Amino acid sequence: MKKRFGIDIDGTVTCPATIVPYLNRSFNLDITLADIKQYDLMPLVDVSEEEFAKWFLESEPLIYAESPLADGAKNILLEWQKEHELYFISARGSYLLDVTKKWFQRNELGYHHIELIGTHEKVETAKACQVDIFFEDKHDNAVSIHEECGIPVILFDTPYNQDPIPSGVIRVTHWLEAKKWVDDWLKSTT
Repeated sequence: MKKRFGIDIDGTVTCPATIVPYLNRSFNLDITLADIKQYDLMPLVDVSEEEFAKWFLESEPLIYAESPLADGAKNILLEWQKEHELYFISARGSYLLDVTKKWFQRNELGYHHIELIGTHEKVETAKACQVDIFFEDKHDNAVSIHEECGIPVILFDTPYNQDPIPSGVIRVTHWLEAKKWVDDWLKSTT
């Protein structure tokens, strides 16, 4: 039975460490993904919120254009694309749609829909798109989508999303583990 998958892009389809070299280079840091213990990056940099926001706004197009895929994501997404509808729902601003579509083309990934909502508040978009399952790396998004939409959410494990999760949020360490869970879920829903 065809399902509609809601899928975050950054830190989920792309490698969660993508931003690390940009932070290191721009702010003279020497960090790894393991050093990022919360989603908010401000505690890592010694600049004002305004300066960081300006840097991020200027850097976003390059970071997103060059983002490497998360290990295992491509083959699984290509397989799912044949059987299900893939709706990519991202906090990226809508002005990044061209960059985002080019990234999908360059990485030879298909999609049925891309929604760049410009906010981390994804519940209403998940509801409007009527997704059956969601894939996310941001802890509070995963929990709120599960609780408010009543759907399973696959949470990709990172150092910055270690808070407790309810039973309908499934923590996975990689895409193959996500695929196994989804395969079992699909069998149980038909």
